[in-house]
Amino acid sequence: DGNGGNGAADTATVTRTVVDLDAGREVLGRRVRMDDLTLVEGIGPKISRLCREAGITTWRTLSVTPVPRLQSILDAAGPSYRMHDPATWPRQAALLADGRWDAFKDLIAQLRGGRA
Repeated sequence: DGNGGNGAADTATVTRTVVDLDAGREVLGRRVRMDDLTLVEGIGPKISRLCREAGITTWRTLSVTPVPRLQSILDAAGPSYRMHDPATWPRQAALLADGRWDAFKDLIAQLRGGRA
């Protein structure tokens, strides 16, 4: 498969779930685009770009990315990114990837800037 067992997610572990984006819009009260990482509380356009550059391009991939790897991406991006806490990002992304809009909305209501 070309990843050499380096821990990269493969198609056996990362499956594409079909989610109802219209239902997401209804629950969240905003437009929902598939795999829009900025829906995750604490991820804005700049951090979304950093994730994409690191190969994290989908909610499902984010959901299986270890928090230390996310933190290392932020740390490498410089001091202005080190203040961000990615601890909840995989959990949020898993809810989005599964189309669990109500659970996602409940979780982010408890967060401020991605922090519990």
